[in-house]
Amino acid sequence: MTNFSVVAKTFPSRRVIINADDFGFSSGVNRAIIEAHERGVLTSTSLMVTGAAFDEAVTLALAHPKLAVGLHLVLACGKAVLQRAKIPNLVDADGNFSESSDRAGVHYHLNSGARRELPQEIRAQLQKFRDTGLHLSHVDGHLHMQMNPIVLHNLVALASEFNIKVIRLPSEELRLNLQLDSRFSRGKIISALVITGLRAYGERLLKSHGIAFPDRVYSWLQSGDMSEEFLLGLIPQIRANLVEIYSHPALLIPGEPRNGPVGAGQLELDALLSDRVREMLLLSGFELTNYNQLFTAGVLNN
Repeated sequence: MTNFSVVAKTFPSRRVIINADDFGFSSGVNRAIIEAHERGVLTSTSLMVTGAAFDEAVTLALAHPKLAVGLHLVLACGKAVLQRAKIPNLVDADGNFSESSDRAGVHYHLNSGARRELPQEIRAQLQKFRDTGLHLSHVDGHLHMQMNPIVLHNLVALASEFNIKVIRLPSEELRLNLQLDSRFSRGKIISALVITGLRAYGERLLKSHGIAFPDRVYSWLQSGDMSEEFLLGLIPQIRANLVEIYSHPALLIPGEPRNGPVGAGQLELDALLSDRVREMLLLSGFELTNYNQLFTAGVLNN
């Protein structure tokens, strides 16, 4: 592949991608994402191709061409595209991955059968996305599974075939997060150590293959609680020029599963709809954009 370079620092304005994960998880998630795009600051989303509301999500995406759509790769806490007979070392009898991303990650490293089958399932999810006719904006992963070194290597190997130009590499400042919200500090410290190591590894790998990633990606340390208050404190303190902020907006519909803690989906949707958040982005010099627009404008080069 030809090299991609992040050159936002040579431009007069700063860029921010506001992404929503779990598109296709449920109708409530889909509706929240479209509302946040139409009425709020949301510019991008990540599609679960095995989600229960996948077909609805694709229809909505095709009807909203300004919404960039990437692949939300599912390799834990969800269903596979392929039948169990093809990937018996990855899924249970019902075709589901492990409910623990940590156990799944260790299994993918230690089980030779799983390592052989992973590329097949990753390819199948990329192919199912391609079959929608949507342009692939980027790739990230459910529960950050794209950061697993074996998964990331497989994505890189498939990047040329599926035109993967951007892969999410979370990167955020622990001290800043704790200044804004000191709760759960022990877990955040552990998460920050994990982020730092995986990000460093991922940067080297993606740079060597010309795959782009933003300077900072925020939410891992604040997942499920990206509130208006938190964003208003975070945005003016961001020093990077090319930034992604992701969240998990959702509307609660009776009978549908939740993709986060009780109330978290509405909390994060409210933040994305906030006029105060939009104003703070503008005051901080940020231009709302998405990865498709960045390549078109030449901010990311291929």
